[in-house]
Amino acid sequence: TLVASLQTVDVYNPKVISATMGSFCRVNICYTSLTDFLATSGVPVYGAFLKGKNIHHESFERGGVVVIGNESNGISPDVEKLVTSRISIPGAGKTESLNASIATGIILDNVFRVRYEM
Repeated sequence: TLVASLQTVDVYNPKVISATMGSFCRVNICYTSLTDFLATSGVPVYGAFLKGKNIHHESFERGGVVVIGNESNGISPDVEKLVTSRISIPGAGKTESLNASIATGIILDNVFRVRYEM
């Protein structure tokens, strides 16, 4: 399930539909207050930051939540307070940041790699 903030673009926005290549039909999406959701989740909250623990050295626990911020502003200060582990994708060369969708794919690949190696 994908949990999105109330400020996130609507899943049926034409640009979203085009970008998902039909995947929006295969994913459950829930719009809610992220601060309320995270505060009551009772699971580890991994937040993507430019300065955090290298994702290749993180042991992601089952049932955790991965938070990806807005490309322009990152994770909001209210949500940042609820993050229990700050994670980061190690850069190559002088790269400072990645597109949010690319970063999400890299992080989720590592989450599932760690879980399936256990």
